[in-house]
Amino acid sequence: MSFFTDLAQQYIDGEWRPGTGSWDIIDFNPYDGEKLASIAVATADEVDQAYRAAERAQRAWADTNPYARRGVFERALRIIEDREEEIAEAIVAELGGTRLKAAFELHLAKEFMREAVHLALRPEGRILPSPVDGKENRVYRVPVGVVGVISPFNFPFLLSIKSVAPALALGNAVVLKPHQNTPICGGSLVAKVFEEAGLPAGLLNVVITDIAEIGDALIAHPIPKVISFTGSDKVGRHVATVCAANFKHAVLELGGNSALIVLDDADLDYAVDAAVFSRFVHQGQVCMAANRILVDRSVEKEFTEKFVAKVRTLKVGDPADPATHIGPLINSSQADAVSALVEQTVEAGATALLHGATDGNLVSPSVLTGIPAESPVLTQEIFGPVALIVPFDGEDEAVRIANETPYGLSGAVHTGDVERGVRLAKRVDTGMIHINDGTVHDEPIVPFGGEKHSGLGRLNGDSMLDSFTTQKWISVQHGRSRFPF
Repeated sequence: MSFFTDLAQQYIDGEWRPGTGSWDIIDFNPYDGEKLASIAVATADEVDQAYRAAERAQRAWADTNPYARRGVFERALRIIEDREEEIAEAIVAELGGTRLKAAFELHLAKEFMREAVHLALRPEGRILPSPVDGKENRVYRVPVGVVGVISPFNFPFLLSIKSVAPALALGNAVVLKPHQNTPICGGSLVAKVFEEAGLPAGLLNVVITDIAEIGDALIAHPIPKVISFTGSDKVGRHVATVCAANFKHAVLELGGNSALIVLDDADLDYAVDAAVFSRFVHQGQVCMAANRILVDRSVEKEFTEKFVAKVRTLKVGDPADPATHIGPLINSSQADAVSALVEQTVEAGATALLHGATDGNLVSPSVLTGIPAESPVLTQEIFGPVALIVPFDGEDEAVRIANETPYGLSGAVHTGDVERGVRLAKRVDTGMIHINDGTVHDEPIVPFGGEKHSGLGRLNGDSMLDSFTTQKWISVQHGRSRFPF
C-alpha cells in the first residue's frame, strides 16, 4: 500500500530519511499478514540527532506568540478531518481496528486536537506577595523544553497526538517513538499531519526503532526533561527508574484491571450493554477495559444469561467489514498468550460459559465464571477478548474484590441510585470511575490517569500544564534589600 510505503521513514529535523540501523521493522496487517511496509530502524545516533534538532528548534518556538502557535493545531485539525477516511483505513489495516474502533479513535483524536488549540493560550503567570518590603514575586509558566513521547499499539494515532499536541502547544519540542507494531499510525502519520500544518522543522521528530537497537537512549538522553510513556506497567517501571536516575519527570499511563460493578438495583439490560462494550471494544486491547465484571449474587444468574447471549452475537472477523465487532489481536504472541491464559484458568477450576477459539490472530470471546479466588487471572491485565464474571454479596465485598489488584485505572458502577453509586465509587482505589456507564472513556479536559501500578501523573486539560510546563520564580526588588554582611 503506497500510503504505508510513502511514510516508512524516519522524520528528523524536518527531513524524511531512512534509518541507518542494520535491520528493518516489518509492518504487518495483523488480520491477513500482508506486509505493509519495511522500515530501517533508527540508531542511538539518530535518536541523538532528533533530540538535538528538537533542542535547537524549541527556544524560538517557545518565544512564538501563542496565537501563532495555535494556528498550527487549527490546520492540523482540518487535515485530519479532510483525510478521515484515509486515516481510518490505515487504522484498520495496521492495527486490526474495526471500523467502529477507527471512528472512535478519530473522534477522540479530533477532540484532543481541538483542546490543543485552546491549550496554547492556557499558561498563566501569577504575582505573589512577599514578606520583604519592595519585593515583587512573579511566577511564570514556561515550557519544560523537550519532551520524549513513547506511544502504544492499541490507539496509536490518538495516544501519540494526546501527548504530542499539548506538549507542542505549550511551547515544547518533541521526539516521538511509536510502538514497533504501529510505526505509521503512531508515528509517521502524526509527523505528516503536523508537517502539512506548517509546524516548523525540528519541533517534532519521529524515530522508528526498538530497544534492541537503542537500549535506553531515548529515555536516558540528557536533553528531554519529561518522558510521556503509555504502555505496560512492566516497561513503565523501567522508564520511571531510568527517568529518576537522570532527574527527569515521567508521566506514565499504564495498564489496568478495571472492575465494572453491577449492584442489585441496576438496570440489567443496560448494564449488559455497557459491560459487553467495555470488555470487548478493540478486542479487549484497551487499558481501561472491564477485565472483571462484578455482579451482585441476587442478580448474577439473570445478568450472566443476558451477557452471554449478547456476547454470542458479536461478529469476529475482518476488521474492514463494517459488521465486524471483534478483529484480530495485534500479533501472534498476544493471541497465543490470551488463549493460554483461558486454558490455564479453566484447568484451574473456572467454568467457560463461552470458550473462544483462536484462528491466526483472531481470538473469539471467552466468558469465564466460577473463577477460584486465588487465580492470578483476577489480578492481572488481560489484553484480549476474555470476560470474567465474579459474584459478590453486598457492597463491602464488591469494594474488597474491586481493590484486590495492583492496578487502579478505571471502573464503573451500575445502580438505580446514583448517589449510592457515587458513595461506592469513592471507596474503589482507582483514578477514574463512572456511574451507570462503561469503563472506557476519555475526554479532553478531565484529569486522565491511574493509581497504584496504573501510572504516575495525569494528562488532559489543566493536567497538561503540570506535565509539560514548569514554574519559574522571578523576583524583582523595587527598593533596596538589606544584607547582613
